[in-house]
Parts: sequence; C-alpha cells; structure tokens
Amino acid sequence: MPKKEKQGIVVSSKMDKTVVVKVASYDPHPKYKKIMESNKNYKAHDEQNACGEGDIVRIVESKPISGSKRWTVAEIVEKAR
Repeated sequence: MPKKEKQGIVVSSKMDKTVVVKVASYDPHPKYKKIMESNKNYKAHDEQNACGEGDIVRIVESKPISGSKRWTVAEIVEKAR
C-alpha cells in the first residue's frame, strides 16, 4: 500500500527535530452541501530542523518515531517570507 501524503502549513517549530503541521481538508456538509473546512494538526519529524513557522511543507506517513510522531517532512514546498 502506498504511503499517504499531505500538504500543510507549519504552525510550530519550537521542538527539536519536530514540527507541527496544520492540514486543512474541505468537505461538503451532509445536509446543506456548503463546503466546510476542517483542520487537523500532525507532528512530523524534521531531521535537519530546516522548517520554520509559516512554511508550506509536504509530509509523508512513516513508522512511529515517538509517542505522537507518525509523519516525516518530505520537502519544503515554499518558505515563509
């Protein structure tokens, strides 16, 4: 089975080798069909501490690294200004 990939914005990079990435998903409301945004935070492993807050990154599913880390930063799509 292929590994899952998600793209999101780095919310926090205060931890060592860890970033918190906010991923938004857009789904229609079951009854009213309005497109609703739901956000979820993922802790991802950042080996080089290269990510900063506001960066847009792509994260890939990986084996459990710690108690709450199951994702790894694959690439930085866009650096924050």
